[in-house]
Amino acid sequence: MNFDDIPGLPHLKNHLKTTVERGRIAHAQLFVGEHGYGTLPTAIAFASEIVSRNLSGEAKRICRKKIEALNHPDLHFVYPVNTNEEIKSNPVAKDFYLHWRKFVSEQPYGELYHWLKELGIEKKQGNINVREAAEISKAIALKSYEGAAKIMIIWCADKMNTAASNKLLKLIEEPPKDTYFILITDAEEQLLETIKSRCQKINFPPLSEEQIAQHLQNKHQLSKEQALPIAAQADGNLSKALELLDQNSDNQVFEKLFIAWVRTAFRAKGNKSVVQDLSQWAQTLAKENRETQTRFINFSIQFFRQALLQNYKAKPLVFMKTYDEQFKFDKFASFIHGGNIEPIFNALQEAHFHIQRNANAKIVFTDLSMQLTRYIHKK
Repeated sequence: MNFDDIPGLPHLKNHLKTTVERGRIAHAQLFVGEHGYGTLPTAIAFASEIVSRNLSGEAKRICRKKIEALNHPDLHFVYPVNTNEEIKSNPVAKDFYLHWRKFVSEQPYGELYHWLKELGIEKKQGNINVREAAEISKAIALKSYEGAAKIMIIWCADKMNTAASNKLLKLIEEPPKDTYFILITDAEEQLLETIKSRCQKINFPPLSEEQIAQHLQNKHQLSKEQALPIAAQADGNLSKALELLDQNSDNQVFEKLFIAWVRTAFRAKGNKSVVQDLSQWAQTLAKENRETQTRFINFSIQFFRQALLQNYKAKPLVFMKTYDEQFKFDKFASFIHGGNIEPIFNALQEAHFHIQRNANAKIVFTDLSMQLTRYIHKK
């Protein structure tokens, strides 16, 4: 994987290349952005530039090939894990490295949920614990194979617990010579301030619709007419765009949940008995893991946004097509307008915030449902 394979990000890629060429590489860097913006592919391409910088010719080509295949001994990865059918106790990242290579090969822009699904633990929480911090220390202590540099990429660094973060503080602040840390996160606020303060931060912007559409045409053999609507729905996130291509995407499941939710919320006005139905709906969603819950909230935000655009006749921007043929999207859209869209979005974003911070999911979604019953009928 090299910079030429990564869509968009021209200024950012140029900056990283320049730091390598000038020998001014920060020893600890924090890549901040949605996974679908290209944080992980960029980290791997950057690692390839660093490790191979003193090589040339065939030696350089072989080195980069090894990094692309994720089997270079100077390139190390850490990522959230948990017990599964293979590893039933004390899991650490190296136990799942074959899964990781497969995941990165197939889904380099994948989200945490996709990774946990690869491990068969999508209903559990992935984490990076203090045992992993000890493994990082061991890996960093090894002598460099190529003699140039060692790279430690920590994917979803926000999943490091406090004990792991504290154990790594000194190592990140003063790593061994020619050792570089690249931390990747889409939830910067969940990292300890002491970790963030030791890293040089690079913010990743969303990709443009044109960049996503071009990638879909080049890599997935879509026509321009097929690619543009998908790119428009992706909000600059290539992972979302690729999900839309996947017929087995959870969007169909989310749509079913969403339609049941809004239909019940409509019936709740002046009908106290329906409150119990909303409570049962909240309980259904509360049984899912937090990653699924937050993805449902994001799906809901997109659904309401599309309904608003439909109501205000911005039809060139509306690409929502529901699986449920009985659901009348036009009729639903007439209830979403300037008078209620802001409180609806605020309620959804607040729910997302609390779910991310381990709040009781049933309480969060019950409260969200009660708010929706008020806002959905607002004039």
